[in-house]
Amino acid sequence: MDPAIILQGQGLTMRFGGLVAMAEVDFSLRKGEVLGIIGPNGAGKSTLLNIITGLYVPSSGEVRLSGELLNGQPAHRIVAKGIARTFQSSRLFADLSVLDNVIIGRHTHMKTGVFDAIFNRRKADAELDAAAEIAERLLKAVSRELHAQRHRPAGELPQADRRRLEIARALASEPKVLLLDEPSSGMDDADTDALMDDIRSVCAERPDLALMIIEHDMRLIASLPQRVLVLDYGQKLAEGTFEEVRLIPRVQEAYLGRKGAQHAQA
Repeated sequence: MDPAIILQGQGLTMRFGGLVAMAEVDFSLRKGEVLGIIGPNGAGKSTLLNIITGLYVPSSGEVRLSGELLNGQPAHRIVAKGIARTFQSSRLFADLSVLDNVIIGRHTHMKTGVFDAIFNRRKADAELDAAAEIAERLLKAVSRELHAQRHRPAGELPQADRRRLEIARALASEPKVLLLDEPSSGMDDADTDALMDDIRSVCAERPDLALMIIEHDMRLIASLPQRVLVLDYGQKLAEGTFEEVRLIPRVQEAYLGRKGAQHAQA
């Protein structure tokens, strides 16, 4: 295995009874690389992320992180090994503050528990203070505007800031690989442009971090990923740079549309 490859899937197939949601999909992701995943609804994009993060066990095939087989390992253990993700729908703790949501993302690195909270309060408080400092730094790195709202309940945030908060919380686990499931969902063009700048800032600060981004906004896909993987009914239709895959007629018609392809070309 190429040592530069941090995450790899081979022959991934996912069956739900008689439905084949994914069939023989291969992919690889290198350290520091941004890989875009595109395809229409039902193409298998979220299924792929669910397999990688342990929510699904593939019917066949395997996923490896730095050469280690992940098949069958529970989701919390996969997070601890270095894979974090966001979801299409918000999964924030709405009643907790922005800062507390990021602190929760540190759970895989926190060693104290209920016993320490009762009988060794000094140790528990010290660990919580350290987690809060890290959370503050993460919020500043992702978005200074979001950091300014760190004491605001997460449920009061506008959609764009909720997406930023989800990214900050995922980064709190110190992942080697970050999976973003439609991060620009619900955003207008201005918010999407700001999000792209935020992601670029994160990549610049963490040059070894590998990103996999599922996205329908072709402006984002055209701007951020070095490679794009196109899924169609659970199968890999194409792979390459955005400039390469957008020229494939079937990709243009099914995923970009004529207007979208022309816009991307411009």
